[in-house]
Amino acid sequence: MPRPARQKNPPFARPKKPRGDHRARQPAHEYVLEVLPGLEAVAAEELRTVPLARDIRGLRFWYPGDPERLTRLRAPVAVYRARAWDVPRPRGLLGHQQLGELTAFLEGVVRFGGHRSFRLAAAGRESSVMQRLADELSSALKLPYDPEDGELLIRLRPQEDGPGWEVLARLTPRPLSARAWRVCNMGGGLNATIAYAMHKLAGQRDEDRIFNPMSGSGTLLVERALLGPYDAMVGVDLNPEAVECARANLHAAKREVEVAQVDALHTGLPPRSFDLIVSDLPWGDAVGTHGGNAALYPAFLTEMHRLLSRQGRLVVLTHEIKLFERILSEQDRWHAHELFQVYSGGHHPKAYLLSKR
Repeated sequence: MPRPARQKNPPFARPKKPRGDHRARQPAHEYVLEVLPGLEAVAAEELRTVPLARDIRGLRFWYPGDPERLTRLRAPVAVYRARAWDVPRPRGLLGHQQLGELTAFLEGVVRFGGHRSFRLAAAGRESSVMQRLADELSSALKLPYDPEDGELLIRLRPQEDGPGWEVLARLTPRPLSARAWRVCNMGGGLNATIAYAMHKLAGQRDEDRIFNPMSGSGTLLVERALLGPYDAMVGVDLNPEAVECARANLHAAKREVEVAQVDALHTGLPPRSFDLIVSDLPWGDAVGTHGGNAALYPAFLTEMHRLLSRQGRLVVLTHEIKLFERILSEQDRWHAHELFQVYSGGHHPKAYLLSKR
C-alpha cells in the first residue's frame, strides 16, 4: 500500500517569522544634521527618504546600525552623532563615570570615521575646564588635540530640551559639503549643498535638456549629474581655466558632461534648446563687479529667455538681490518666485525659479 503524500505545510507546523530588516534590530543612536541656514527644509525632505530613520524632529533623529548611509546625504553640511549628559556644566563631564561614557561614545565615532586628531567647539574653549577635558580625551582616545584643524569635531552645548549638556561628534573627518569629487577649486566657487538644493527645488526630470551658463568649477553640473538621468546637459564658461577645472571635477565624479569655452550670451544655439537652465550668477565680489552685473544681468535674462523651452525653468542664484529684483520688476517676460535665501561664507544669496509668462 503506497504511503500518503507528505503535506508540505502540516496544520501543526510553527509558522515562520518574517525576516525583516536586520538593521532595525541594531542599537540606535541619535544624530543631528548641520545645514546652511535657509536649507533646513531641503535637508529635512532628504532625511525623510532614509530608510529606518525614526523619531525625526526637524533635523534630529534616531538611526540604527551602520551610519554609512547617513554620509551619503547631500543637503547637510555635516552629520553628528549626539548624546546628552545630565550635568549642570561641562565640568561635570570630567567625573569618572561621565568621562568613561563620553570616551566610549567618541570611540564609536572614531572607529567609524577613522579620525586622526580632534578639536573642541564650545563657548569658553580656552578655559581651564576645556583644556583639562581636551587633555583627558587626548589620553583616552590616543588622538592629538588640534584646536584649529582637528578632524574629529566635538561640539559641546546646553541641551535643547533639558537641564544637561549635549555632545555632538561629527561622523566624518571632513564636512559632507567638501565633496570627494572636488579636485579643483576656484575663487567664488559654489557650495555643493546649495547646488544640490537648487536642482532638487527646480524639479528633477529624466527628459530635461539642461544648460549651465557661466559654469565655473562645475559644481552645478556635477551635482545634477549625480542625481540621476537627464536627456542632455552642457556647461559653458568664457574662462579657459574654469572649463578645465569643471572637466577635472566631472572626471573625478566619473560623469561625462560636455563643458565648452563659450560666451554664455553668444552660444549660437537655436531657440528653445533647453528645458532647465541653472546658473550661479556673478555676485560682484570674488567674480564680476557690481557695475558689470548691471549690464550683464539684463542681457543674461534676454538670452536665457531665447534658449529656454516654452514650459522650461530657469533657476538663478545671486547675491545681487536688489539689482536682480529691480531688473525683474522692469520686465514682463518672466514670472519669478523665490526658492530660498541661504547664509554661506558671509553672504546671503537668494535662489529664484523663473518661467516664461
